[in-house]
Amino acid sequence: MEKSRFPKFYQLSVTQRLEMLRDRGVITAEDFQLLKAGKKVLKVDEANKMIENVIGVFGLPLGLGLNFLVNGRSHIVPMVVEEPSIVAAVSSAAKLIRESGGFTSSYSEPLLFGQIQVVNVDHFSKARSAVLQNKEEILNLANGLHPNMVARGGGAKDIEVVVHTGNPGRSDMMIVNLLVDTRDAMGANLVNSMCEGVAPLIEKITNGTVFLRILSNLADRALIKTKAVINVTSLGMNGYKGEQVRDGIILANDFACIDPYRATTHNKGIMNGIDAVAIATGNDFRSIEAAAHAYASRGNKYTSLTQWSKNEDGNLEGYIELPMKIGTVGGSLESNPAIKVVHKILGIKNSAELAEIMGAVGLAQNFAALKALATDGIQRGHMSLHARSVAMAVGTPEDIFDEVVEKLIESSEIKNWKAMEITRELRERKRIREKLTPDESFQNYLPSGFGKIILLGEHAVVYGSHAVAAPIPLAIEAKVEDFHKGIHLVIPRWGVEQTLHKGIEHKHSVFKSLDLILESLNLTDKDVRIEVFPHIPRAMGLGGSAALAVSIIRALSEHFKLNLSDEDVNRIAYASEQVVHGTPSGIDNTMATYGKFILYKKGDPPLIKKLHIREPIPIVIGLSGVEGLTAKTVADVRKAHEANHDLYDRIFSDIDSLALESVKALEKYDLARLGELMNINQGLLNAIKVSTWELEELVEIARRNGALGAKLTGGGGGGAMIALCPDHPEEVASAIKNAGYKALIAQIG
Repeated sequence: MEKSRFPKFYQLSVTQRLEMLRDRGVITAEDFQLLKAGKKVLKVDEANKMIENVIGVFGLPLGLGLNFLVNGRSHIVPMVVEEPSIVAAVSSAAKLIRESGGFTSSYSEPLLFGQIQVVNVDHFSKARSAVLQNKEEILNLANGLHPNMVARGGGAKDIEVVVHTGNPGRSDMMIVNLLVDTRDAMGANLVNSMCEGVAPLIEKITNGTVFLRILSNLADRALIKTKAVINVTSLGMNGYKGEQVRDGIILANDFACIDPYRATTHNKGIMNGIDAVAIATGNDFRSIEAAAHAYASRGNKYTSLTQWSKNEDGNLEGYIELPMKIGTVGGSLESNPAIKVVHKILGIKNSAELAEIMGAVGLAQNFAALKALATDGIQRGHMSLHARSVAMAVGTPEDIFDEVVEKLIESSEIKNWKAMEITRELRERKRIREKLTPDESFQNYLPSGFGKIILLGEHAVVYGSHAVAAPIPLAIEAKVEDFHKGIHLVIPRWGVEQTLHKGIEHKHSVFKSLDLILESLNLTDKDVRIEVFPHIPRAMGLGGSAALAVSIIRALSEHFKLNLSDEDVNRIAYASEQVVHGTPSGIDNTMATYGKFILYKKGDPPLIKKLHIREPIPIVIGLSGVEGLTAKTVADVRKAHEANHDLYDRIFSDIDSLALESVKALEKYDLARLGELMNINQGLLNAIKVSTWELEELVEIARRNGALGAKLTGGGGGGAMIALCPDHPEEVASAIKNAGYKALIAQIG
């Protein structure tokens, strides 16, 4: 797979994205830990060495621009930016341009101007000639100050002299421009020191007085030029023909070429992308920004930095040219540990490659903006991101955040007041639910399947051992309506919307499960729309797949008046779990159906013993952010069991004993004992390799902050951790969130 291509990268959790980068060799295990820590990337004491009066470290999101193909090489582009849609837009644009051959970038010599201002000159023409006649002496002196730069192929290369006289109300002066090749360094300090060093010699040569000795940020001798040709056939979208989109982009660019008011916003959009890369790579984005806007003003008026036109083949051709003096080495870059990781992700060898990439980012950003303007407008693309920003601004709780965003978009009133109104309604609904016992929580709402945790016994339960499981006040709800053709499944929160046509075999487990359910109920010839509302985090070991099946079965039963019993629902849901997980124990579908605190043992029929607890038990659920694939972990354990029956049978027997012992602790409400048993169970689960370092970290955080016991729950390989927290569950949840994970507090029993 191409290095910069990550299909559906945006759908993954942060941890999964980092794991993918690590697994592809883009970053190391050490980089993985550094980036996952987030707030620890730049420490306060390190920041204190970078600037004055430090009081903390201010964070901005670090995202990845994907799909870039520049000069035939794939690149992943780190971008630091707070504005929504920039990273998504540039990645989408890069993907489209990639399909037409990618970007072609070229970079001139990385020359930077140092300026020496000379005043009080008696004869400017003679002074100018004298400086040019002594050019070699001046250059040798400048280079003698920085021999290491000269050894790397850089150093002072040339001198230009400009005389400014006769300007009314202004002083006469001569400017000696020292052109310095700073190689891979940004070079500001180097150029300034060269100007300081040659100033006395220039005074001697000119008989004048040197005043300012300072670099210029208008680095128009370090130009980046980037081109892209986009096949017109790939531009069609949303009812627009490719030719219409092409001509709209050209017309929008023409507006920016002739009107400075439009050009300002046009160029600002270009710099949205370039600045984000500059910040990520530790470069002076203010310098780059100033140079770009000055370069756009080099004629008689301020104009566009890009040109878009139709080539001889009728395809869209884009071109950008702007100053780009940047660095990849130097003290200010090396003092920030995150920049080393960023360079590794970029896969660059020098500053020229970085400039070539930044030119491509600027052109991609401009293309994305013009394409949006030329078609449906930018606002539609921003709607979802804007809704998320509004929900965040009003302090929407994490557990209902996605639902608030969905309802905001549905309402078309993406305003703070509307977000607050929706949040209040959902919180009230949640409050009512939490006051009910888990088996009552969803009775007055849509047909549902319950979420669950396993206190003790996962994996061993597949081999006939006992397990203790409890419902949590989270569920998946579903509703069924008549539809005009086929089976239309919609799960907005998971991005699922698909019509399943009769007679077509489906490969995705969700659709295969639905096929089985419809066949079991003799409903394959019906036309319905099934909408699902998941309140259980996906693939986190909390029984989501079983709850999904149960909710759909119950919704179909209600819609078609099938009057299915709980036993019928459970039987069909178990068959569905076999499709999804291969060899399930049956505990998930049982919990999803009945929602009772139980002792469970696999069998025909299974043992299901309802447990009675004196009072609810507070637990904290920590979400690792890594989707746990139960089918995979069950298969891995089965393979290990087949290779070493005796060892694994002993482990399963020990887990069975722990589960049975926990029933006694629960009946006595001996939570200290229960916590101890959970801890031991976690050790055995780790031994059979179903735990992960994220889960182990969550366990450690929970125990360190007062949990009596903590362990993974469900299949493992990611997913969730549960912590027994009779005292101060809020503190445990807060510690988990501070470490970058999600946490939920629930009462079981």
